[in-house]
Amino acid sequence: MRLDKGQIEVLDEDIVKILKIKSPADRIKIGFALWTSSFNMLRSHLKTSHPDWSKEKIDSEVARRFSRGAI
Repeated sequence: MRLDKGQIEVLDEDIVKILKIKSPADRIKIGFALWTSSFNMLRSHLKTSHPDWSKEKIDSEVARRFSRGAI
């Protein structure tokens, strides 16, 4: 297990074992589910934190954050 400034996460060894036996399609499904969950959590957070923002403003801010400012 490596921990340094360049590393943002450490995978649990048991999770690594489970992911290794999953099919590529299953791993993509898991990744998409994680992305969808984080998208929905950010959207909910922004709605709660900024009740005065329009749907368009929230959508724009979600896109900006997910694109790391490229949009």
